[in-house]
Order: sequence, then C-alpha cells, then structure tokens
Amino acid sequence: MTKRVTAKHKIDRRLGVNLWGRAKSPFNIRNYGPGQHGQGRSKPSDYGVQLRAKQKLKGYYGNISERQFRRIYQEAVRRRGDTSENMVELLERRLDAVIYRMKFVSTVFAARQFVNHGHVKVNGQRVNIPSYKLSDGDEITVASGMKENVNVILAIQSSERDVPDYIEVDHGKMEGKFIRGPKLSDIPYPVQMEPNLVIEFYSR
Repeated sequence: MTKRVTAKHKIDRRLGVNLWGRAKSPFNIRNYGPGQHGQGRSKPSDYGVQLRAKQKLKGYYGNISERQFRRIYQEAVRRRGDTSENMVELLERRLDAVIYRMKFVSTVFAARQFVNHGHVKVNGQRVNIPSYKLSDGDEITVASGMKENVNVILAIQSSERDVPDYIEVDHGKMEGKFIRGPKLSDIPYPVQMEPNLVIEFYSR
C-alpha cells in the first residue's frame, strides 16, 4: 500500500467519516479514529467544530496545502456574494477536482497525479498544474496516450459516482466541458460539508 493510499485512509478515520463515500473505506469497518484513544468521545469546542469542518473540506480535495487553502478562502472573501458559496465554487473549479468529477480517475489523489503527469489538455493546451482554475466553458481533453489506460477505463465504468450537471463529459471521446461554477447544493459531497464553519474558522 502506497503512502498516498495510507494517508487517504487515515484521513477517513481521523475525521470519523467516509469522506469520499467509497466502499473500500476502512471507516466502514472501524468507524472510530485511529490510535490508542480513537474510540474516546468528547464534545468538541466551537473551535474544534470549525477546525473539523476545515479538515473535512480541505481533506476532500486531496488534503491540499494550508497555503493553497487559505488563498482560496482569501479569494472567496474578495468576491461578491456569499463567501462560503464562493469558496466551494473555487474548489470545484480546480482542474484536479474536475478530472475527478468527470470520472477519468477513481480518487482526487489520482486526479492530482494525472494532471501533474501531463495527461490533460485544457482548450487544446497541455496543463500540468492541479490547482489550475477553470473558467465557464473550458474544454478538457484526456491526452491520447491515456485513452486506453486500464485505470482510466475502470474509473469511468465505476458506479460509485455520477457526473454532476455543472459538468459535461463524453467518455467515448475522453473529453468534457466545465459548464458553470456550482452552488453548494449542486456538489455531490458524500458527507455534509459546512463551508460556513470554515469561514468562521479563518475569521476568528
């Protein structure tokens, strides 16, 4: 088992949720935290509740760095409208998140690696930056060398997830389009996300 997979499983157990809704999650068997005190239960403080909300949202998108996550929060604050809605929209505009939503990969961790290795084109240009922010109408294509890849095909065939309606995808042609930025209610999170608590955390 790779460190990446191990870390993903630890995130599930540490946060006490099946964060990605996967059948293989160890949380389905041991629904308590890892370690000697994993089964202990105590009521968290307001700070603890906000921190857990941040860890869930940050972890869901591949445990992105604190620096990147804070930058997303800061951009969400600068934008007009509801800051928590802005934040999840910005997270969903990340190229690795969209590759995951399109089902070209089985996990968001795999999506980051997929982009890093140069297997994705945006509007015909190769992009290898997972955090690349997509605009409405951007077209995404899988590089020709990966179109017969067995892992890509298995991910597409998986019934664990559906493609949300703010994204179009043609799995036959291995291409798709980012139609629009979603609202929180549009995003198919397997667990309840509370971006409003994340905003409170950073506003302290």
